[in-house]
Amino acid sequence: MKEQHRYLPATEADRAGMLKTIGVESIEELFSDIPVTTRATHEKRIDLDKPLSEFELIKHMHSLSDLNHTTSNTPYFIGAGTYDHFIPSVVNHVTLKSEFMTAYTPYQPEASQGELQALFEFQTMICELTGMDVSNSSLYDGFTSLGEACNLATAVTKKQTILLSEALHPQAKEVVDTYAFGMEYKVKTIGLKHEITDLDQLKSALNEQTAAVVVQYPNFFGSIEDLKEIKDILISSNALLIVVANPLALAKLEAPGNLGADIVVGDMQPLGLPMSYGGPHCGYFTVKSKYMREVPSRIVGETVDIEGKRGFVMTLQTREQHIRREKATSNMSSNQALNALASSVFMSALGKVGVQEMAQQNIDKTHYLAKKLKEAGFELFNQSVYFNEFVVKLSQPVSIINQYLLEKGFVGGYDVSPLIEVEHGMLLCATEKRTKHEIDQFVKALVEVVK
Repeated sequence: MKEQHRYLPATEADRAGMLKTIGVESIEELFSDIPVTTRATHEKRIDLDKPLSEFELIKHMHSLSDLNHTTSNTPYFIGAGTYDHFIPSVVNHVTLKSEFMTAYTPYQPEASQGELQALFEFQTMICELTGMDVSNSSLYDGFTSLGEACNLATAVTKKQTILLSEALHPQAKEVVDTYAFGMEYKVKTIGLKHEITDLDQLKSALNEQTAAVVVQYPNFFGSIEDLKEIKDILISSNALLIVVANPLALAKLEAPGNLGADIVVGDMQPLGLPMSYGGPHCGYFTVKSKYMREVPSRIVGETVDIEGKRGFVMTLQTREQHIRREKATSNMSSNQALNALASSVFMSALGKVGVQEMAQQNIDKTHYLAKKLKEAGFELFNQSVYFNEFVVKLSQPVSIINQYLLEKGFVGGYDVSPLIEVEHGMLLCATEKRTKHEIDQFVKALVEVVK
């Protein structure tokens, strides 16, 4: 009996009917333009394995996927901008609902109240985390948000230089360089004093052409920058303070808005978004109220209808799609509404106390990892307080050590050796998902490779 494959929709009768319709006798005729010497024929078949049934194929594909190192079978100790965090199942249950999954831009508020309210709640929660007045309804990712922030700063100050801390994520620097090239402003970097921004160098670099200073909070090496002191330095120059902040860290750290930040941006990935090989993520963008009309993308607002009932609309859309191109604040014509919704569901599900507890676990487990490493004889590079990442000094190249760790069942850290004055520096991260046993075994494996 001929083997049947129900996942192939075309039957022999279907194929015969299609061939008759297009006027050919056989499938081979469709390939007549291909030289016979390079074409598979009945006499010259490609050596393929026998066809599989649907069940057999699924089983085979699962066996191939099991060869991958994923967070479900391998403890991750790498962060560097994308983190292995817990995501409750309710996030997927909501975001996979068809009315959210397939929603387009909510141009018709009367038909999009659910989508608009979700984005409004997203904006509200982001403002509470950052201590800022206004949030838009998201951008593509944290680096895109930073690029837009630098554009905003040069536009409102009429100055042409952005100062970036060397403790900023290296990929964020590349994105800002790209934005600056197109908008024709200058980007200069401020060096480090150990692993945080060198404030003396910042003072020297400030001048009348400085539009903004950009720092990361916590910075790329995990340490906490002193935002208040940095803001005090900027007061005399009127330069804006742009802060790139991890939203999870803000559950425990003082809000940047309370420390003088003018613009706070970042990536929502730590709050409910899977790593997804580095994207898609979701950027947030917040400002003080005086810059509200310069915000890129859209802002969702609350209003009342003619009956006095609460409703939601897109309040500001200063985009080139909606107004004259020369009046637009940005060419950013879209956002990450579905991922913004996912972060909203995540924060709602955990609640204020839950998000704070999650942040505290990141602190506790990272410091436990650091403690065990120091007890094993390793030296940390960080001298300042850190959140859920730090740099450890090693005696061998990070690439070699990471290969060994992978063989032992761990994904090791990020090689920061080219970025700091350490020959072999590994940036390690421990999130709330790392257990005491995993951390202990990771340290044991690290000791084995360097001894």
